[in-house]
Parts: sequence; C-alpha cells; structure tokens
Amino acid sequence: MTTTLMTKEKMTEAIIARKIEKGLSWETMGADLGMSPVWLTSACLGMNSAPTEKAAAIAEYLGFGAEMTKALEAFPTKVWDQAVPTDPLIYRLYEIVGVYGDTLKEVIQEKFGDGIMSAIDFSMEVDKIEDPKGDRVLLTLNGKFLPYKSW
Repeated sequence: MTTTLMTKEKMTEAIIARKIEKGLSWETMGADLGMSPVWLTSACLGMNSAPTEKAAAIAEYLGFGAEMTKALEAFPTKVWDQAVPTDPLIYRLYEIVGVYGDTLKEVIQEKFGDGIMSAIDFSMEVDKIEDPKGDRVLLTLNGKFLPYKSW
C-alpha cells in the first residue's frame, strides 16, 4: 500500500488559509512557538524542512495532523522562478543585489578572503525601525563564511 504525501504546495496553501482564518501573523506564530518568524515563514512556504519536533509543534498549533507534520518535515526542492520578479518588494531586493552584488562580493572577500557566505549555516531577521521621516526596514543576513579551498 502506497501513501501519497501532501506536497509542499498543498501544505503552503493549507497553512496560509489557516493563518488567515485564525487572524495570525508570522510574528505572533513565531513568538507563540518560540521560533524565528523568518525561519518559520520560510518553512511554511516550503523552502525549508522542519525538524520533527518543530514540524509537530507547527502542525498542532495550527490544528493540523500527522500529514501536515510530514509535509513540513519533507526536504524541499528549492526552485524559484529565474525571471526578473515583478512584485515590487521582491524586485527591489533583486535590484539591491544587482546594484550592490559586486560591491558586497568585493568587501566580503577583502575582509574574509576568497569564498562565499553560506545560505545553509545562515539566519535572517527583519526588523522595523520607526523614523519620523518614514519607517525603515532593517534586514540582517548572518551567514557563515566558507573559504574556497585549493588542492
């Protein structure tokens, strides 16, 4: 007998629907579950797998069962549309990397040497800084430096 597992796409649809139904925010969910809201969002959107205990906690919190836990635990295939994004917020991040990518590469490699910043050993935070001239978005990307090796 074979079992069909819930896809990451169906998982995300169900989670978003339940989040809206319950009037929740990612911040509230993260605080209630003791998880980073950024990581939690990424896992719920299907871009990360959740360890068993976190997957079970998320599923239980939202009122889902074992099928949701298994979907949250499943390893993702990290594929995204490679076209230039049209959503304004996502486009601006794309633009930042386009404009400042080479600058970041130069500065990082000048400080650390030849290598990359890990997106695996990585954390990210999004904060709001209130400012009378207009609120500010503070993105903190914190990745381990991985030097290239020679052989």
